[in-house]
Amino acid sequence: MHNTQYGEMVLDEDDLCDLMMQGRDVASIPDIIIDPEIDLQRLLDAVEDPGAMMTWQRPDDSGISVAGFHARQQAIWFMPDEYRDTDIAKHVLDLCHTPQQLQRVAQELLLYQERDLFDLLRYLRYLVAVMRQNGVIWGVGRGSSVSSYVLYLLGVHRIDSMFYDLDPGEFLR
Repeated sequence: MHNTQYGEMVLDEDDLCDLMMQGRDVASIPDIIIDPEIDLQRLLDAVEDPGAMMTWQRPDDSGISVAGFHARQQAIWFMPDEYRDTDIAKHVLDLCHTPQQLQRVAQELLLYQERDLFDLLRYLRYLVAVMRQNGVIWGVGRGSSVSSYVLYLLGVHRIDSMFYDLDPGEFLR
């Protein structure tokens, strides 16, 4: 949310989602100013029918490969453009403070890139931001994911895999 030069509040996508999820009819709120870059109809449709934004298709019914299926599903993940357009490798490398961290992150990023998982990293960055913004509490870490220092830097878990000398290959094998 931000104010115009005249002090009027302009609602962004997060503000609108909050209002709609509270059951408020956004269209009936007087003098509401909505950021013009927001596709309001898409948001209204999503609240009306949350499944409308997703076109789930079973892989065995489509005749496509597993990789093609995953690519199709990832293409319809809801994620604001600022996260979708992020250079995730640069973002994670910028979070490093030591040469050892840079080396570890570079090694892991190559593994993520080989598996075409950069969109997943972008989505996890978005998911963590949303959870933090909404005060959602999530676990310290679970399973082999804690061996990924990249996920630690993104805030997905709270286990410093470099401190515990965990092998990143455990997560991405």
